[in-house]
Amino acid sequence: MITASKTCSAWEAYRGGMTELDLRLLQYFTVVARHGNVGRAAAELRVAQPSLSRQMQRLESQVGARLLDRSARGSALTTAGKVLLSHAEELLHAAERAVAEARATTEPDRLVVGHTGNLVITPVVRELRRRHPDADVRTVAVVEPVPDALLTGRVDAVIARLPLPDGPLCLDRLYDEPRALVVPVGSRLADQASVTLADFADEPLARYGDPAVDAWWRVDPRPDGSRAPDGPLADAFGSKFELVAAGEALLVLPQRPTSTGFRDDLVAVPVDDIPPTPVVLATRSGPPSPLVAEARALARELLVR
Repeated sequence: MITASKTCSAWEAYRGGMTELDLRLLQYFTVVARHGNVGRAAAELRVAQPSLSRQMQRLESQVGARLLDRSARGSALTTAGKVLLSHAEELLHAAERAVAEARATTEPDRLVVGHTGNLVITPVVRELRRRHPDADVRTVAVVEPVPDALLTGRVDAVIARLPLPDGPLCLDRLYDEPRALVVPVGSRLADQASVTLADFADEPLARYGDPAVDAWWRVDPRPDGSRAPDGPLADAFGSKFELVAAGEALLVLPQRPTSTGFRDDLVAVPVDDIPPTPVVLATRSGPPSPLVAEARALARELLVR
């Protein structure tokens, strides 16, 4: 049974723990956990290794438990360390989101709109600048995961293709893009007006790092339950084209005139029997600032097809 005195004691302990926990140390801890080695983590964080070791000891003191088993081979997580890690990224994202949302309320005349791939957000930005000549409306290319760009406050809205990595986002669906198969010039499929999944069922497709994104673009599993053959992993956009040109894999992309960029040794062939890719405007969930709300309304007005 919970008594009043026990409840008070528990609250005092909780309050004390929350006061002492340093989010910067928690971020350092996630990097150490990912590398399993303080030296490599220190190199990524650009801090001295002895300093990072002291910071980890300080975090252990704040938590009240040993988090790392240190040995000559590296730093392995203890049971307590694994528990903390399971919550650490969620805590860090929550903190970043809180700061971004608070900043949005105090900077109503500033808006950063991101774009990904070859998607165009210009009509929305141009109209916002026309309506609000004194506002600071900027555009940036987003290369990191869209939820990260939004939740850290680097951008306030992003035009992007689904699927996206998980995150607390608000999505306004704008239009759909058919998908195409990118093949080398001279391949057996290059001269086809269109293809179906059966035409390249046994061909390896370049893989993506995120499982949901990978499953979508490689159509894995296929409608009949079969698995898509694995191709090489290549996260960089240009490197995927190089894999196709070299004959190591094929690639599924949105069907657009610029699907193959500047490459004249590749051909994009429409795929008839797979769903199109939705294009969305992504923003942080929660009440939007006036400029974000107006950007969403303009995107639905100017970009929906």
